[in-house]
Amino acid sequence: MKNKILLILIVSACSTLNSMAQSNSHLKPEYEFDFWLGDWTLLWKEKNPNGKDSINKEGRNHVTKILDNKVIQENFIDSASGFKGTSISVYDTTNKVWHQAWADNQGGFYSLIGEIGEDKKIFRTEPELIKGKIVIKRMIFYNIQFESFKWQWEMSDDNEITWKPLWKIQYYRIK
Repeated sequence: MKNKILLILIVSACSTLNSMAQSNSHLKPEYEFDFWLGDWTLLWKEKNPNGKDSINKEGRNHVTKILDNKVIQENFIDSASGFKGTSISVYDTTNKVWHQAWADNQGGFYSLIGEIGEDKKIFRTEPELIKGKIVIKRMIFYNIQFESFKWQWEMSDDNEITWKPLWKIQYYRIK
Protein backbone atom coordinates (compact mmCIF):
# COMPACT_ATOMS: atom_id res chain seq x y z
CA MET A 1 0.00 0.00 0.00
CA LYS A 2 2.84 2.39 0.90
CA ASN A 3 4.46 1.69 -2.48
CA LYS A 4 1.22 2.52 -4.31
CA ILE A 5 0.83 5.80 -2.42
CA LEU A 6 4.47 6.67 -3.06
CA LEU A 7 4.06 5.86 -6.76
CA ILE A 8 0.91 8.00 -6.98
CA LEU A 9 2.71 10.91 -5.27
CA ILE A 10 5.72 10.61 -7.61
CA VAL A 11 3.53 10.46 -10.74
CA SER A 12 1.47 13.39 -9.49
CA ALA A 13 4.58 15.45 -8.72
CA CYS A 14 6.11 14.68 -12.14
CA SER A 15 2.86 15.60 -13.85
CA THR A 16 2.67 18.87 -11.92
CA LEU A 17 6.30 19.73 -12.69
CA ASN A 18 5.77 18.91 -16.38
CA SER A 19 2.68 21.14 -16.49
CA MET A 20 4.56 23.93 -14.76
CA ALA A 21 7.48 23.62 -17.18
CA GLN A 22 5.14 23.75 -20.16
CA SER A 23 3.17 26.68 -18.79
CA ASN A 24 6.27 28.62 -17.74
CA SER A 25 7.07 29.33 -21.36
CA HIS A 26 3.61 30.86 -21.68
CA LEU A 27 4.21 33.01 -18.60
CA LYS A 28 7.40 34.36 -20.16
CA PRO A 29 6.70 34.87 -23.88
CA GLU A 30 10.07 36.56 -24.40
CA TYR A 31 11.66 33.11 -23.98
CA GLU A 32 9.46 31.27 -26.52
CA PHE A 33 12.24 31.09 -29.13
CA ASP A 34 15.15 30.25 -26.81
CA PHE A 35 14.96 26.62 -28.02
CA TRP A 36 16.55 27.94 -31.22
CA LEU A 37 19.73 29.23 -29.53
CA GLY A 38 22.91 27.34 -30.37
CA ASP A 39 24.85 25.97 -33.30
CA TRP A 40 23.00 23.77 -35.76
CA THR A 41 23.64 21.50 -38.71
CA LEU A 42 20.81 21.84 -41.24
CA LEU A 43 19.75 19.19 -43.74
CA TRP A 44 17.25 19.53 -46.60
CA LYS A 45 16.52 18.32 -50.09
CA GLU A 46 16.33 20.43 -53.25
CA LYS A 47 15.27 19.48 -56.73
CA ASN A 48 18.10 18.87 -59.12
CA PRO A 49 18.25 21.48 -61.90
CA ASN A 50 17.03 18.76 -64.30
CA GLY A 51 13.91 18.49 -62.10
CA LYS A 52 14.08 14.72 -61.83
CA ASP A 53 15.91 13.92 -58.61
CA SER A 54 16.39 15.58 -55.25
CA ILE A 55 19.83 16.43 -53.98
CA ASN A 56 20.81 16.54 -50.32
CA LYS A 57 21.87 19.95 -49.06
CA GLU A 58 23.56 20.97 -45.84
CA GLY A 59 24.00 24.24 -44.05
CA ARG A 60 24.84 25.73 -40.70
CA ASN A 61 23.00 28.12 -38.43
CA HIS A 62 24.46 29.99 -35.47
CA VAL A 63 21.74 31.49 -33.27
CA THR A 64 22.59 33.63 -30.26
CA LYS A 65 21.22 36.38 -28.06
CA ILE A 66 22.56 39.92 -28.38
CA LEU A 67 21.73 43.39 -27.04
CA ASP A 68 21.50 42.53 -23.35
CA ASN A 69 19.93 39.14 -24.19
CA LYS A 70 16.80 40.81 -25.59
CA VAL A 71 17.35 40.03 -29.30
CA ILE A 72 17.90 36.68 -31.02
CA GLN A 73 20.34 36.89 -33.93
CA GLU A 74 20.53 34.16 -36.56
CA ASN A 75 23.40 33.60 -39.01
CA PHE A 76 22.57 31.08 -41.73
CA ILE A 77 24.86 29.72 -44.44
CA ASP A 78 24.43 27.18 -47.22
CA SER A 79 28.11 26.42 -47.73
CA ALA A 80 27.65 24.73 -51.11
CA SER A 81 25.78 27.57 -52.80
CA GLY A 82 27.15 30.48 -50.79
CA PHE A 83 23.63 31.60 -49.81
CA LYS A 84 23.80 33.50 -46.52
CA GLY A 85 21.19 35.15 -44.40
CA THR A 86 20.73 36.78 -41.06
CA SER A 87 17.75 37.59 -38.93
CA ILE A 88 16.97 39.38 -35.73
CA SER A 89 13.97 38.39 -33.65
CA VAL A 90 12.66 40.32 -30.68
CA TYR A 91 9.70 40.17 -28.35
CA ASP A 92 7.88 43.51 -28.35
CA THR A 93 6.91 43.88 -24.69
CA THR A 94 4.60 46.82 -25.41
CA ASN A 95 2.45 45.07 -28.03
CA LYS A 96 3.06 41.53 -26.71
CA VAL A 97 4.15 40.13 -30.06
CA TRP A 98 7.30 38.69 -31.65
CA HIS A 99 8.90 40.39 -34.67
CA GLN A 100 11.56 39.10 -37.04
CA ALA A 101 13.49 40.83 -39.81
CA TRP A 102 15.36 38.63 -42.31
CA ALA A 103 17.89 39.75 -44.92
CA ASP A 104 20.14 37.72 -47.21
CA ASN A 105 23.01 38.05 -49.65
CA GLN A 106 20.62 37.80 -52.62
CA GLY A 107 18.79 40.99 -51.67
CA GLY A 108 15.93 39.19 -49.96
CA PHE A 109 14.15 40.84 -47.05
CA TYR A 110 11.16 39.79 -44.96
CA SER A 111 9.45 41.40 -42.01
CA LEU A 112 7.53 38.82 -40.02
CA ILE A 113 5.19 38.66 -37.02
CA GLY A 114 5.37 35.79 -34.54
CA GLU A 115 2.64 33.49 -33.31
CA ILE A 116 2.99 30.97 -30.54
CA GLY A 117 0.95 27.79 -30.80
CA GLU A 118 0.71 24.82 -28.48
CA ASP A 119 3.28 22.80 -30.42
CA LYS A 120 4.45 25.24 -33.12
CA LYS A 121 6.23 28.58 -33.30
CA ILE A 122 5.37 30.61 -36.39
CA PHE A 123 6.61 33.78 -38.08
CA ARG A 124 4.41 35.08 -40.90
CA THR A 125 4.57 37.92 -43.40
CA GLU A 126 1.88 40.49 -43.91
CA PRO A 127 -0.29 39.76 -46.97
CA GLU A 128 1.14 41.12 -50.22
CA LEU A 129 -0.07 41.29 -53.79
CA ILE A 130 2.01 39.05 -56.09
CA LYS A 131 0.95 38.44 -59.69
CA GLY A 132 -2.62 39.42 -58.93
CA LYS A 133 -2.97 37.21 -55.84
CA ILE A 134 -2.77 38.00 -52.14
CA VAL A 135 0.14 35.95 -50.78
CA ILE A 136 1.16 35.20 -47.22
CA LYS A 137 4.37 33.39 -46.36
CA ARG A 138 5.25 31.81 -43.07
CA MET A 139 7.95 29.80 -41.35
CA ILE A 140 7.01 27.14 -38.85
CA PHE A 141 9.20 25.62 -36.15
CA TYR A 142 7.75 22.28 -35.00
CA ASN A 143 8.64 18.87 -33.50
CA ILE A 144 10.82 20.94 -31.18
CA GLN A 145 13.22 18.93 -29.02
CA PHE A 146 16.45 20.03 -27.36
CA GLU A 147 18.62 18.20 -29.92
CA SER A 148 16.52 18.81 -33.06
CA PHE A 149 13.47 20.38 -34.65
CA LYS A 150 11.89 20.89 -38.03
CA TRP A 151 11.50 24.18 -39.87
CA GLN A 152 9.30 24.82 -42.89
CA TRP A 153 8.82 27.85 -45.19
CA GLU A 154 5.36 27.93 -46.78
CA MET A 155 3.09 30.18 -48.80
CA SER A 156 -0.64 30.54 -49.26
CA ASP A 157 -2.37 32.38 -52.09
CA ASP A 158 -5.91 31.27 -51.23
CA ASN A 159 -6.58 33.14 -47.99
CA GLU A 160 -4.73 30.56 -45.87
CA ILE A 161 -7.01 27.68 -46.87
CA THR A 162 -4.01 25.71 -48.13
CA TRP A 163 -0.28 26.11 -47.62
CA LYS A 164 2.36 25.11 -50.17
CA PRO A 165 5.68 23.95 -48.65
CA LEU A 166 8.60 25.80 -50.26
CA TRP A 167 11.51 24.68 -48.11
CA LYS A 168 11.79 22.06 -45.35
CA ILE A 169 14.83 21.90 -43.10
CA GLN A 170 15.75 19.45 -40.35
CA TYR A 171 17.84 21.07 -37.59
CA TYR A 172 20.36 19.06 -35.52
CA ARG A 173 22.15 20.65 -32.59
CA ILE A 174 25.96 20.62 -32.84
CA LYS A 175 27.41 19.40 -29.58
